[in-house]
Order: sequence, then structure tokens, then C-alpha cells
Amino acid sequence: MKTLKLIAVGIILLVTSASHAQVSVNVNIGTPPPWGPVGYANIDYYYLPDVEAYYDIRLSQFIYFGNGRWIHSRYLPMRYRDYDLYNGYKVVLRDYHGRTPYIYYKDHRAKYYKGYKGGPQKTIGYRHDNGRDFNNNRGNGNGNGHYKHGGGGHGKGNSQH
Repeated sequence: MKTLKLIAVGIILLVTSASHAQVSVNVNIGTPPPWGPVGYANIDYYYLPDVEAYYDIRLSQFIYFGNGRWIHSRYLPMRYRDYDLYNGYKVVLRDYHGRTPYIYYKDHRAKYYKGYKGGPQKTIGYRHDNGRDFNNNRGNGNGNGHYKHGGGGHGKGNSQH
């Protein structure tokens, strides 16, 4: 009888402690880049008017047109190696959550032309790494630089590998 009471008490304690347990899952998919604008949640894409490209936040990839097709890449194309992601304007695509934002490319390109500046934007992060940019390259102090050329300054260079 004593054993049965101990088992019953054990079950009650187990059920009570289980009801207070919480499960916490932290998934880092879709984390905006440090150069992304502050203040947006549930966003999948930015459109970058100056380079006519998209950035997929979920996959951490740029999407741009090249060689007759849309290319997905971790880096911008070589022609934009000096583009400064921190200072360039990012159009936040609030209403699009599909997989092919470029189906609206003609509209985006017309509405958000090269040089387009909407309201002021503050970036999520800041450069705290001696001039290294999102692509881990070092600039030369003028915002120009490519990792293959060394560039020893503290600029805001940007390029692809």
C-alpha cells in the first residue's frame, strides 16, 4: 500500500511539474542583415533601386538579373563591388511574401528608380569592424574597395568574392 501511495504522489508531482514546463524554440531563419532598415517585422524582401536587385531575407541572398535570367547569390554582381549597402536605399516590400518578387520588377523599377530616396532610414546594425562590410571586404576610406586589392583603410567598400 505504501508503494502505491508513493507512485501516486510521484505521478502527481510529475504531472504538476510538466504543466509548468515551457518549450522555447529560437529559429534564426529570416534574420535581417545589419545593413537592413530598422522597424520592420515579417518582411521577406528588400528592393535595392540603385543596383536593381532584390534581397531575400529568409535565404540571405541577393536576386538580380544577369545573363538572361534571375540569379540568386550571396553576393552582388562584380559590377556593384563598390556599392555601399549601409548607405544605399532599401525599399521594404511589405506586401509580398512569395518566392519571386521579380515578377513585379517592371513596376518596382519604374516606381523606385536608381537614386530613389524615400523617407530616412536607419540601419539595424552599424559598422563596428574596422570598415569591413556585409561581404567581409575592406574599403580604402572613400567607399571604394575590393578584398582582392587589400584596401587598408576604413571605408565602406563592398564587393563579391
